[in-house]
Amino acid sequence: MSGTTTAADVRDNKAQSRFELDAHGEIAFANYRRVNGRVIITHTETPPPLRGRGIASSLVRGALDHIRADGLKVTAGCGFVADYLDAHPEYSDLKA
Repeated sequence: MSGTTTAADVRDNKAQSRFELDAHGEIAFANYRRVNGRVIITHTETPPPLRGRGIASSLVRGALDHIRADGLKVTAGCGFVADYLDAHPEYSDLKA
């Protein structure tokens, strides 16, 4: 995974309320809830063998791109997403 992941690489699995990213035969995901025009990302998970490779960051970036395209706001319900938003001011307009 690299910094070139886009919303097209991340899918919104609405049936399971999670964003998903295929990575090396595994799936990283970010669970969410939609409430009043915002998306609360409650948990992100990368399969243990793939951690430390930037996959979770790629997943969150793609999820935020989806959220922006849908005209919604985001609330970080997990520490990883909160840290990502703090480190990437280009997404500050999405904070609910």
